[in-house]
Amino acid sequence: MAKESMKARERKRAKLIAKYAAKRQALKEAGDYEALQKLPKNASPVRARNRCKLTGRPRGYMRTFGISRVTFREMANKGLIPGVTKASW
Repeated sequence: MAKESMKARERKRAKLIAKYAAKRQALKEAGDYEALQKLPKNASPVRARNRCKLTGRPRGYMRTFGISRVTFREMANKGLIPGVTKASW
């Protein structure tokens, strides 16, 4: 389980990215890289980190489900994810 402060920091970054997205795009198209550098660092989408929606774990993130591999396995074994079953052959 990730610290609450890390999850909060990531949510704050997401808000900044959304806020400055249009401005960043306009500055890039204009080629004004000096103005682009004056924007907040956390407004850059590269700084965002994919985290598990339930636990906040940053590693082992499964993009299609939005959760970590550990949480995915637990939920799949309990049958909480529709269409996902344990392999058997």
